[in-house]
Amino acid sequence: MTDPTSRRSFTQGWIVVGLATLMYLYLLFPSFIIVPISFGNRVEMAFPPTTLSLDLYRDYFGSDDWVKVTGRSALYALLSSALAMLVGIPGGYALTRTNFPGKRLLVMLVLSPLLVPVVVISLGLYLYYLKLSLTSTAIGVVIAHAMYVTPFIILTISAGVENLDERLEKVSVIMGASQFRVFTQVVLPQLVPSIVSAGLFAFLMSFDEVVIAWFITGPNTMTLPVKMYSSIKWEVSPVLAAVATVLTVLSVAVCLLTYFLKQRSQQRADKAQLAEAAAAAA
Repeated sequence: MTDPTSRRSFTQGWIVVGLATLMYLYLLFPSFIIVPISFGNRVEMAFPPTTLSLDLYRDYFGSDDWVKVTGRSALYALLSSALAMLVGIPGGYALTRTNFPGKRLLVMLVLSPLLVPVVVISLGLYLYYLKLSLTSTAIGVVIAHAMYVTPFIILTISAGVENLDERLEKVSVIMGASQFRVFTQVVLPQLVPSIVSAGLFAFLMSFDEVVIAWFITGPNTMTLPVKMYSSIKWEVSPVLAAVATVLTVLSVAVCLLTYFLKQRSQQRADKAQLAEAAAAAA
């Protein structure tokens, strides 16, 4: 006879899977509409499209205005992610490997951008930037986005450090290596998958961010999401469907690449553990 407890667990598992599938389909539903519309004509936004063409993509990539804003957003995202990684990589390692009084308070302070609503952060930055004359400047956008993505980098790096073998670092210190040398020559090479994942994720977050950029950018520093939002507000242009599709493809590509990097890192860790276990058994 079948165990009632096992049957109940099996049923509950299928219910959870079904609910999760429905939720994912609900989240993906807008993309299922926008992507077909992007292959329509440049006259109207219709679903399903009456004709299939690449006119909207030609309008997007052939427009100097759209291409310039896209390149500007990519540059800001690249600089912001690089600046955030300079702070987040050593910060994540230090917070994971050290213990000191007030550590929890410091962690909460560092991760506070995750807890505070982004609208509140944006308003505070706008008022602060007014006094520093940083509104509508490229450096202001880069610093703001770097602040916004740094907590995510710290979390990703901290998770990567947790999976490292701390004994290698201790042996290096015993052999006379300085802490800086241990970090650069022992820790960083092992953290490459986590660093790449954190960098890609930070780039994507900065590239797609709209609320903070809406508060602090101007005509000469406008990012792609802000331009899209402005276009939706003042005019609904069919080319927006092509822009949204390009952003969707970029997001999916970054997420898949991050997933494969994490899988590869996990496989390497498993192989290292198996080798260590075999050596111990021998």
